[in-house]
Amino acid sequence: MKRLKILRRWFARKFGFARLMCLALLVVFAGIRLWDPPPVQELRLRTFDMFQLIDPRHKTVRPVTIVDIDDKSLAKLGQWPWPRTRIADLIQNLTSGGAVAVGFDVVFSEADRLNPDMVASQMRYLDDATRAKLRELPSNDQVLADAIKRSRVVLGETGQRAISSEIDKSLPFTGVATVGEENAERFLFEFPGLLRNVPVIEKVAAGRGLFTIRPERDGLIRRVPMVMRAQGNIMPSLSLEILRVVTGTPTLLVRTDKTGVRAIRLKGVEIPTDRNGQLWVHYARQDPSIYVSAADVLDNTAPPAKIAGKLVLVGTSAVGLNDIKTTPVSSTMPGVEIHAQVLESVLSGAVISQPNYALGVELLAALVIGLLVIILTPNLGPVRLVLAGAAFAAILVGVSWFFYSQYRYLIDFTYPLLSTTAIYLTLIFASFVREQRQRKEIRGMFAQYLSPVLVEQLTPEKLVLGGEERGMTVMFSDVRGFTSISESYKHDPQGLIALMNRFLTPLTNVITDRKGYVDKYMGDAIMAFWNAPLDDVEHEVNACEAAIQMLERIDAVNREREQEAADGGHVYIPLNVGIGLNTGIGVVGNMGSDLRKNYTALGDCVNLASRLEGQTKEYGFPIIVGSSTALAAKDKFAILELDFIMVKGKSEPEVIYAIAGREDVMHSGAFQRLRNVTIEMLGCYRSRDWQGALDAIERGRRSEDADTLEKLFRLYEARVKDFQINPPAEDWNGAFALLTK
Repeated sequence: MKRLKILRRWFARKFGFARLMCLALLVVFAGIRLWDPPPVQELRLRTFDMFQLIDPRHKTVRPVTIVDIDDKSLAKLGQWPWPRTRIADLIQNLTSGGAVAVGFDVVFSEADRLNPDMVASQMRYLDDATRAKLRELPSNDQVLADAIKRSRVVLGETGQRAISSEIDKSLPFTGVATVGEENAERFLFEFPGLLRNVPVIEKVAAGRGLFTIRPERDGLIRRVPMVMRAQGNIMPSLSLEILRVVTGTPTLLVRTDKTGVRAIRLKGVEIPTDRNGQLWVHYARQDPSIYVSAADVLDNTAPPAKIAGKLVLVGTSAVGLNDIKTTPVSSTMPGVEIHAQVLESVLSGAVISQPNYALGVELLAALVIGLLVIILTPNLGPVRLVLAGAAFAAILVGVSWFFYSQYRYLIDFTYPLLSTTAIYLTLIFASFVREQRQRKEIRGMFAQYLSPVLVEQLTPEKLVLGGEERGMTVMFSDVRGFTSISESYKHDPQGLIALMNRFLTPLTNVITDRKGYVDKYMGDAIMAFWNAPLDDVEHEVNACEAAIQMLERIDAVNREREQEAADGGHVYIPLNVGIGLNTGIGVVGNMGSDLRKNYTALGDCVNLASRLEGQTKEYGFPIIVGSSTALAAKDKFAILELDFIMVKGKSEPEVIYAIAGREDVMHSGAFQRLRNVTIEMLGCYRSRDWQGALDAIERGRRSEDADTLEKLFRLYEARVKDFQINPPAEDWNGAFALLTK
């Protein structure tokens, strides 16, 4: 121990204490990279995202077609799920059109509710003869099974977080074998439960695979598991199973080594994976040309070239069916297209992967460049120092880009760059400390001759006007009917001030507790925003949660005021708040004059949030949000589409939504029924089916909790009746132009 201390002191005297610290940093960063905590992983993943954004996969072939259960299909054929007989017709038309195989990114886990025997049991007023005839008819599920049997169909299944029922061992499973030093099972992602199709369908399919996709921590889909464990069984993904079926491979081979899964082999193809059996998806830009509407396939108007000789995936892009994913190249990619991207990249040989030696390359680069920085930095001037730093960064980025662009290997440059930057900053900090010590000595000398105020002015720091662009969520809230409330306090101005403080205080606390920034108060109104000045990766979710909590706080204040009014014998007028939320790019910063400044936000997203708040009284919902906010928060809140509007002063229309509650409300049967009614009403309205829209409104009024939508129903009922008399222009796109701000 004594010798170690002597050696450390000698090194510190010889090379400097800062360099000794930097050598220790090299060891620390190597340990961090081997540990690989989530922040390091996310930084690496963002780098790989950037590579794909700069140079996505270039399509040379289009072997896959997506039959899209899109909004057009839903508007024409009705809400999902469709009768199984219609799915059978879809398969028949695809097979007749020459499809090589058909894969379903949906699961038929329950018997068709329109099976003849179920209809016979559930429909009232049928005579016995009709019931008997219905029960003699084959079930819709059997009709679908017959169509599947005549075709090459791969059914989709999904892993579940809980076991819903015992697995049926009599149903077929795809054979999966492990080749290598380790058993693959312990490396694969595992789902306790498995949701399969109804047995009559499952038994006759050519294959079956999981369409479950696991997003990364930030919600992006970068890797897709090719094999997984579900309820104790190793199962292929939907895309891998399609490849197995079309190549005629009887058993999939999973190749492993000591670190985990390395690749998956089938006849004529080897697919490289990470240690957990996931394929890095080499994304191409979204390609609308591979889509064909399910409605067009069913009525035989789809282009034959899009079906003949193609691998066909059946899925959905409809927003209401909630299968929209975020990828490195797109924030709104339908989940079915991710499976198509996997198939395209494998079939064209354009796959990306992390080689076994990637970690060694990263550690070696960090060591070599770190030592060079430790040696060179203290001996270089400022200009040469900057040039050397830029050169090292360029080398790291260039090598990483070379591996990606030439060999499609993912080699991370952020770790060695981060390690080198930390060493560089440590040396700069040591230099800064020395300079500050010298500056303090100089200030001490000047203090003998000048006043402290003048000494401080030797290095002035001034706040200047300016701003920056940021993605942000903006909120406007306003109390409805506050004029009437304020008039009741015209003889008690202090009481009005106390009331304003009483409701503004809890609302402000909610906003700040949910990471929001209160910009200003405008009488009884509040303007706030998220993701500025502090970063907030979940600013949309936090803003929506704050809006709901604000309504809850107002309800609590109203209950207290109502009780106080009853006790005091005076009139009680409730406070009702309207809230508008919108997400977009805004400019934030210190704005104002040389005498007075305010940290605030400007931009189109701010204006739209203000307009949405004003529309809460028109649509009958206290919280209205823009489309970007709704898309980001759709998995956490009960979101209901309201309208497609053209806001006064804007040239582009906007889809607006209402937030009706949290996740518990979203999963409730009452909300699902009301949402289905609004989807049907909006579909008929936008397709100019005026009578269909009115019929949907009447059905909605007979639903449970329909009173929450009554104002919306009245609004659309008035519009439809007006359009029946004065139809919109031929180029009408369904947008409604607001006449007021």
